[in-house]
Amino acid sequence: MASSATLSSRRANVRVKPSVTVSELEKSELPLKSIPGDYGLPFIGAIKDRLDYFYNQGRDEFFKFKVQKYQSTVLRTNMPPGPFISSNPKVVALLDGKSFPVLFDVSKVEKKDLFTGTYMSSTNLTGGYRILSYLDPSEPKHAKLKQLLFFLLKSSRDRVLPEFKACYTELFKTVEYELAEKGKCSFQTPSEQAAFNFLARAFFDANPVDSKLGTDGPSLANKWVLFQLGPIFTLGLPKYIEDLLLHTFPLPSFLVKKDYKKLYDFFYESAGLVLDEAEKMGISRDEACHNLVFATCFNSFGGVKVFFPIMLKWIGLAGKNLHLSLAKEIRSVIKSNGGELSLSAMEQMPLMKSVVYESFRIDPPVQFQYGKAKKDLLIESHQAVYEVKEGEMLFGYQPFATKDPNIFERAEEFVPDRFMGVDGEKLLKYVLWSNGSETEHPTVADKQCAGKDFVMLVSRLFVVEFFRRYDTFTVEVGPAPVGVAVTITSLKAASF
Repeated sequence: MASSATLSSRRANVRVKPSVTVSELEKSELPLKSIPGDYGLPFIGAIKDRLDYFYNQGRDEFFKFKVQKYQSTVLRTNMPPGPFISSNPKVVALLDGKSFPVLFDVSKVEKKDLFTGTYMSSTNLTGGYRILSYLDPSEPKHAKLKQLLFFLLKSSRDRVLPEFKACYTELFKTVEYELAEKGKCSFQTPSEQAAFNFLARAFFDANPVDSKLGTDGPSLANKWVLFQLGPIFTLGLPKYIEDLLLHTFPLPSFLVKKDYKKLYDFFYESAGLVLDEAEKMGISRDEACHNLVFATCFNSFGGVKVFFPIMLKWIGLAGKNLHLSLAKEIRSVIKSNGGELSLSAMEQMPLMKSVVYESFRIDPPVQFQYGKAKKDLLIESHQAVYEVKEGEMLFGYQPFATKDPNIFERAEEFVPDRFMGVDGEKLLKYVLWSNGSETEHPTVADKQCAGKDFVMLVSRLFVVEFFRRYDTFTVEVGPAPVGVAVTITSLKAASF
């Protein structure tokens, strides 16, 4: 326990309020420190941080530099986009695995209108509605809309496995054909088409290719998402042109209005069962449909579009020995289950499960989390305790939390069997990609991803279906606006 002198010193430095008490502080063995860092001059400091973040240093180096400069993983900084899109870019950044989870505690932080960070996209992009992702659990509509997504997932569960196999078999055929023709194949376009088709067929029992959408779904969704995330994207344009175009003023929503209407019409025509349920819950069909478009095209399609190439990258770079081990495990389990793939069969594949968890850990598809302090808070890092004032914006950079060397050995390395065995399973609580711990499950009272278990399932399905078909493969990896760009350079068909 800390000495009484130390505790007395802490008390002298804490302005005690009902929300921050001496008894709270006495629970910690760590010293109380003021939060280091600064925001620079008004306007100029935010612009400087934005240029450093996107161009001069890059995202990871931007945070690493500040951690080194201030010798702290809890610090003050500005977050993009800043002027003129964000009215207040000032945040307290949480850059370790110990402080980060406070962002999941909705008793301590508010999540209202913080889905994209220090700015909010125009509701003109979502039919005039504040979508579920932007609602705090305390708002009346949050529980109803999240319950509607739970209904969507439950009503579609029997279609997931067969539709995934059908759509991704087409993907693999496309990749094989292009490899044979050109010697390499970009994974992006066929992967996005497979993902969009699968989600529509699994969720709504509707094939977009047979509708007015045809094969345009992915490109329409990508364009619409760009208009929302442009302020925190880079597209590789010349530095100052891109900064002015994307990061200084919002892209006008009318430019994507017709594209969004095509997506909306497809979902309105296809989602009758879910829209009927929405009406029973007291949600209008129109508001429900806009939420379904967002949940499918932004949350689900966006997540799969980003994460499948991430998995392919890390598994590909890990090499042939891992590939053969995965192939042996997956094929032997399926064979012992009568040649059929099932949810219970996948639970018997510990290496496959660990590889998927490790991919989520080392390269989480959702990298940012925000929350506004509901009251004065004490936040602990590994080194100290910090007091945050009510109303301050908290920001967490998840890759630093899930690659925290104080939690994970060889934290920067892809370790395929990291989560195997009893000791490995104990680490799952530090896998945080879903806006919550991997050991927790979403409810209507929190902001954890409603589709957490669905995303984990389809990620496992991708690895299983891939290694049912192939022994090994090679890839080239490059940059992309989000995630990574993967090019498959070779595939060896299953030989056993």
